[in-house]
Amino acid sequence: MTDSLLHPTPTTPLNVLVTGAGGGIGSAAVDLLRQAGHTAHAWDIPEHDVTDPAGVAAALSSLEERHGPLDALIHCAGTLLADSALHPDPATLEQSVRINLTGTVTTCSAVARRMVERGEGAIVAISSNAAAVPRAGMASYGLSKAAATSWLRTLALECAPHGVRCNIVSPGSTDTPMLRGMWPADSPQPAEAHLGDVIAGAPEHFRLGIPLGRVADPADIAAACLFLISPAAKHITMHDLRVDGGATLDS
Repeated sequence: MTDSLLHPTPTTPLNVLVTGAGGGIGSAAVDLLRQAGHTAHAWDIPEHDVTDPAGVAAALSSLEERHGPLDALIHCAGTLLADSALHPDPATLEQSVRINLTGTVTTCSAVARRMVERGEGAIVAISSNAAAVPRAGMASYGLSKAAATSWLRTLALECAPHGVRCNIVSPGSTDTPMLRGMWPADSPQPAEAHLGDVIAGAPEHFRLGIPLGRVADPADIAAACLFLISPAAKHITMHDLRVDGGATLDS
């Protein structure tokens, strides 16, 4: 039953754009879409800069001229950089906001306008559970994701009368190159030990563990995105779906 839900035979294949397609979640979304019989267009740097309005507009025009109107967007492009609120790092703040917020605004608004003109479409953007719960040492990341989440809900509100749905998927810790890049390069601990630390949490840093006892696979997050762009979610919009194994205790 589970396999049939995640990999149904679509009656009408969807034409879907995935940004950040070179990352763990983005690449998993592309794989799941193609396995389900949909068309997935994979965007990532350096060919596609989601923060460049003119570049995004031109690329969207080219894509739709060659492949037809987009049915859905799964926006996964983002960055994860550590910094302190007490001792802010201007470069980290600028990059986090530019990619996580400005990139979301630039890409999602451009796609949404095209969908609104046609009166249909679905957008899902990846945020983070750090947008809702503060994480020590992740100040700019949490700020940028919280701002992106708020903006996406407003986009959803404005698009709803036009038949376009916009939703958010907020993962917790997910086993991606981005997460593993947070570990010290010279750490003597094996990857399994680091993942175990993530599952256990760190009370001294006010970070809860993961009640389900596992770090998410990228496919877990991608599957949530596929659900939200599917006809099964046709009455869901403005929703923030937390996919974190219970780590934020549904806060």
